[in-house]
Amino acid sequence: MDILGILGILLGILTIILFIIKKFNIIVAAPIATIVVLLFNDVPILETVFGKENSYMTSLAGFIASNFAIFLLGSILAKYMDKSGATVSIANKVLSVVGTKNPYNALVALFIISAILTYGGINVFVIIFALIPMAKPIFKELNLSWKLVTIPVFGGTSTFTMTMLPGAPSLHNVVPSTALGTTLTAAPLLGIVTSIVAVIFILVFMKFSLSRSLRKNETFHVNDKVESDDEASKRELPSFIVSLLPIIVLLGIILLFSTVSNIIIVALIAAIVLSALLFRNQIAQQKEVLNQGANESLSSTITTGSTIAFGSIATSVPAFKGVFQLIQSIPGPPVLSLMIGTGLIGGITASAVGAIGISVANFAPIYLEMGLDPETVHRAIAIGSGALSIVPYSGFLIIFNNITGLTMKDTFKNGFISISVTHWIAMAVIVIMTILGLA
Repeated sequence: MDILGILGILLGILTIILFIIKKFNIIVAAPIATIVVLLFNDVPILETVFGKENSYMTSLAGFIASNFAIFLLGSILAKYMDKSGATVSIANKVLSVVGTKNPYNALVALFIISAILTYGGINVFVIIFALIPMAKPIFKELNLSWKLVTIPVFGGTSTFTMTMLPGAPSLHNVVPSTALGTTLTAAPLLGIVTSIVAVIFILVFMKFSLSRSLRKNETFHVNDKVESDDEASKRELPSFIVSLLPIIVLLGIILLFSTVSNIIIVALIAAIVLSALLFRNQIAQQKEVLNQGANESLSSTITTGSTIAFGSIATSVPAFKGVFQLIQSIPGPPVLSLMIGTGLIGGITASAVGAIGISVANFAPIYLEMGLDPETVHRAIAIGSGALSIVPYSGFLIIFNNITGLTMKDTFKNGFISISVTHWIAMAVIVIMTILGLA
């Protein structure tokens, strides 16, 4: 086993975390951390970082090529919703329904909306681009700590609807289905039971966190306030129905034409065009909306791509084979080491989908030979992928912080508990059900 190489992987992870704590941009931190990994693994540095094949740069470029359109269009749509006042109009309607006397109801409503959108097949980045501007006026009106927004959004988008609930159209459910020849509803009993447990845990954690925040007299505060209260109060808001139309069109196109290639891009374009027409009275200078959305999307895309590029190199060095050996030696039911192994890869790559891709290619054949049912392998890999998907260098977390104006200190703890701890509990449920013969 290449101890020095494994040490290099760990030092690379520590390097990227340290740089982020010191407030370096991930675009700077990721390649430096990658070089640290390479130095300890006797791998050609220049070729691996800048080469034209299987390099850091090609991985980064591949992610940008595949995802830039979604980030660009999602960011522009979010700007239209925000600048027009549509998000305020929707928030006012939500508040009129759930009331202002019980703030917990507002958090639950946001959690349910996030979950429905994710289970409907909406890309999680699109959801946060759309939901955060809507959530902000709700939290402001209720004077709730803005840090709490992490729990309902992360809990709704990145837990049971992403990896557990049978039939979920997420890549986390699709990738193992394609690789193993299973259906999207694989291991339905495991999926349903873990989903129920996950929802209960998130709701309890959300209630606990809200109560603690209120006891500490925490109030609404956000660092990136875009417009003054005077400007907001003077603006004529679009009606609730008009405000909701772009989102309805977005979801409707995606759900009705889900089998069409790149349908998310088509849906986003349609929603943006509709927004430009509906909100023309609220937005005098639409050019500014387009420019701001485009500028912000660049940072978001490169940020996420940088973390994934680091993970792709860290898991491709020879020493990573030693990590595989360590994982397979974990005691307990085979399904446990399978989930832990997938989770560790997710932590290294900062990508749950990336972890699934590596796991189905390298782990799944071994565990199928051990006699594990393909459907159990499918569900175990999907759920295991979320175990460490929230780390300080997660692109999703960094982008969420950029959109909300919150800091890593504000969001990491709540995000980690909402996503990672929820998946740990689901993993424990699967182990118990396996021991009892229910899997």
